[in-house]
Amino acid sequence: MSRQVFLYDHPERFVAGTVGLPGRRSFFLQASAGSRVTSVALEKTQVAALAERMDELLDEVVRRSGGSASVPAVAPSDITDTAPLDTPIEEEFRVGTMALAWDGDEQLMIVEAQALVELDADTEEDLAEAEERLLQDEENGPPMLRVRLTGAQARAFAKRALDIVNAGRPPCPLCSLPLDPEGHVCPRQNGYRRGA
Repeated sequence: MSRQVFLYDHPERFVAGTVGLPGRRSFFLQASAGSRVTSVALEKTQVAALAERMDELLDEVVRRSGGSASVPAVAPSDITDTAPLDTPIEEEFRVGTMALAWDGDEQLMIVEAQALVELDADTEEDLAEAEERLLQDEENGPPMLRVRLTGAQARAFAKRALDIVNAGRPPCPLCSLPLDPEGHVCPRQNGYRRGA
């Protein structure tokens, strides 16, 4: 069976979003164009890393181009997307590996999210070699979501993604760990439970 690639070239929508209450949220990337919608699950830390790296890459593109690249310095307010994820949310796969690239010729950000796979290897070298073969296998590799975005779309994605990551549970003022609605065992209070 050949590799399944969900390709979105200038999608109508590409967002990060969540399902569930803070502390129990599931995170998704969702791309859509017309009636086609693709949702992939990932971890909160992956969403944060993707958004931060995307902003860093866009900043570098602006710096190297001397400001002539078609990349805004901040997310344009006219394309801000605060709507919830499109439903029904049907997870295509769980993300394992992500990659970012800038296509200088077309002035587009390329985002790739590849499915999580388990590899059998006896040594670290064998594992690294198996991972590299898997990443290079365009014919039989794991499923992948590939999205091509304008600089403005990429900035808007990054801003929303960081806002969603930061919208979780508030931190404890003493230990900075997330507060649970049921209470919080704070290590700075010698284990006494604090109300949320």
